[in-house]
Amino acid sequence: MEALPPLPRVIAFANQKGGVGKTTTAITVAASLAELDYRVLVVDLDPQGNASTGLGINARDLDATIYDVLLRGEKLENCIEPTAIKNLFVAPANLDLAGADIELVPEMGREQRLKKAIDTVIDQYDYVILDCPPSLGLLTVNGLTAATEVFVPIQCEYFALEGLGQLLRSVDRVSQVLNPTLEVRNIACVMYTHTTLADDVVREVREHFGDKVCKTVVPRSVRVAEAPSHGKPVTSFDPSSPAAKAYREIAKEISGGPSNRSR
Repeated sequence: MEALPPLPRVIAFANQKGGVGKTTTAITVAASLAELDYRVLVVDLDPQGNASTGLGINARDLDATIYDVLLRGEKLENCIEPTAIKNLFVAPANLDLAGADIELVPEMGREQRLKKAIDTVIDQYDYVILDCPPSLGLLTVNGLTAATEVFVPIQCEYFALEGLGQLLRSVDRVSQVLNPTLEVRNIACVMYTHTTLADDVVREVREHFGDKVCKTVVPRSVRVAEAPSHGKPVTSFDPSSPAAKAYREIAKEISGGPSNRSR
């Protein structure tokens, strides 16, 4: 079995295809890692700010967001907010971030801005979870440059395989130019339904990517869809639901098992 990377780990949750459960997976895995007593920071890089609202943060009322860190030189520590979950923190985003891909273009060291910001707080966390937008603009490039590894959630549908191929090519380009050690470490099949198509997708992904694919498959669930409207991940909203249990198992797969770590 491949050895786990040392802590702290910076994990970019990425998929260039939208609507595949990327943000839901990012915040729920983050919450599950926090339940295991790891200190976890979620960095919301998506202008929609769904990771922020999904963790109960209203970024419209805040003095500083990740936009200010990337474009205005604000310290990352000044925009980190605690959540209702012990050990879980978030650097929120709002619609200000929508123009960041364009605004970053003329800036010096534009691809490295997030990495430099994370480096200033990394010793305070065991995991930093980056929720990247569903595109390969400069926000996602910043996320991939800052990350130690990539986690790819894929929906158990045919077009998900096409999106996965595009993402792998993007990760390869970033690793060649900006982050030589970057690799896709984990792939998770989510939004699973008991259909022949879903089974075929899971089987094909496992055949292509082997041990990188999480053993646990996350079932599609109405409770998962309802949870963000309450500002909670499903592990808090409905802790005993099958999806919540599945995400906890994925967190254990990522971390190597239960932890009593305290920092």
